[in-house]
Amino acid sequence: MSDLPGTELLALPATWTWVVLGSIAEVKLGKMLSEAAYAIGLAQLPYLRNQNVRWFGIDDGDLKMMGFADHERERFAVRTGDLLVCEGGEPGRCAVVPEHLDGLMYQKALHRVRPCDGVLESRFLQYMLRHFVDSGIAVPRMSETTIQHLPLEKVLRLPVVVAPANEQRRIADKLDELFSQLDAGVAALERVQANLKRYRAAVLKAAVAGDLTREWRAQHPEVEPASVLLERILAERRRQWEAAQLAKFEAQGKRPPANWRAKYEEAAPPDTTGLPELPQGWCWASVAQIGAVQGGIQKQPKRAPKSNAYPYLRVANVLRDRLDLSVMEAMELFGGELERLRLEAGDLLIVEGNGSRDQIGRSAVWTGKIGNCVHQNHIIRVRPRCGSPAFLNLYWNSPLGAGRVFDVAASTSGLYTLSVSKVMSLPVAVPPEAEQAIVVAEAERLLAAAEHVERLLSANGARAARLRQSILKQAFEGKLVPQDPSDEPAEKLLERIAAARGQAPPKARRPRERRPGEQSATRDRRTWADVEYR
Repeated sequence: MSDLPGTELLALPATWTWVVLGSIAEVKLGKMLSEAAYAIGLAQLPYLRNQNVRWFGIDDGDLKMMGFADHERERFAVRTGDLLVCEGGEPGRCAVVPEHLDGLMYQKALHRVRPCDGVLESRFLQYMLRHFVDSGIAVPRMSETTIQHLPLEKVLRLPVVVAPANEQRRIADKLDELFSQLDAGVAALERVQANLKRYRAAVLKAAVAGDLTREWRAQHPEVEPASVLLERILAERRRQWEAAQLAKFEAQGKRPPANWRAKYEEAAPPDTTGLPELPQGWCWASVAQIGAVQGGIQKQPKRAPKSNAYPYLRVANVLRDRLDLSVMEAMELFGGELERLRLEAGDLLIVEGNGSRDQIGRSAVWTGKIGNCVHQNHIIRVRPRCGSPAFLNLYWNSPLGAGRVFDVAASTSGLYTLSVSKVMSLPVAVPPEAEQAIVVAEAERLLAAAEHVERLLSANGARAARLRQSILKQAFEGKLVPQDPSDEPAEKLLERIAAARGQAPPKARRPRERRPGEQSATRDRRTWADVEYR
């Protein structure tokens, strides 16, 4: 079979052979879901959907109901040992039907593959399809925007490997054993990842609740309390406003009116109802009190880059606690917009809206890496006056800060949105200025350790995926278990079973030879199911 395109992916032993799946198995799609399936008189029965079929297992915890006539019971029922193969979603994903699901119905989104007795072990075929899918053999590799399908005609003419019957069982048993061990290892990695997520949340919670610096406070009782810092911030806020007003009057050539200072609007304090008690020396403040809040620029056709274009941040650039500046866009600015909206190192950038509850209000600190950069209106800028922007970012991404963001962002439409006014009203825990640096340093040390473990977990997860593929490759090259010379070769097995049934044996399928200059199936990304057979 050396002329078969793609055989470099599977070097078969001499006792193995290729056949078309439709010649050794019954393949049928399930019943189509439609209004007719709920007609009066039909028996409403539970059925399996694409979502129920996972790799190597069927989740029957969420079964839907559909109507079936008496004559459809056998046609659309599964038996123990059938292989259910997904037609769409993740085409080729499959699982063997276990004994406790015998007799369950199935939907059209699934192929029911029922191999001929004694020819093909369902578990062997299950692992084979996983190898085919991972290798891009059974399903064409399409773009992310293309909906992939594995239609019935392609399944019927899919070339599959047939090994000696006893060897199929030995391979399937060995794969069951190895994959069980591998799955246990992956599950352990996932548990650690889940624990890491809880650990990060615990670190952030401890940081903004003062638990990380409890001993430090005991050793530094003379530190200036945050309430004094807040008074200084508010006085500076008023001074800056008055200076700006005087500059405006001077520019207009006017003398300030007698009551001009009375027009100053004090920043509203936060609503502390339900807020936890803070450590000694800390205080609550609103974002409006400790920072200048600024919305961004709405993207419009007139903003297309021309003669005065500058880079700007989009929602995609602001992730939780980090920035992704790999793709930046530019927009046209007018008048004094750059001076008013230019980002400065230390600015806190907050995502204004998102359909996901977990992502609303995510924030990161601007590092100043790109000069003369502004931000789009879906990002809200907070320029802190309270000391450490890093501490404000810690608080914003902590369970306590994020919880308050969720409270004000929730809407009846199902979307989560913030606004400049909502952000200004939110409460912020403010430690003494000297303590802020200590909190940030300790939190970053603990989070860096978690990040190191996360990288190790990611590397081990990738290693497990490569190991799984390597094991499957060995299995379908006949190298996973010892071969037994006494095993009946696959071609003899096919001939014997066919003779017992009075049929011609299925032939090993050889594709047409490639024309001169034609690329192999591997290089042109065709699959064996796409090959033209004669």
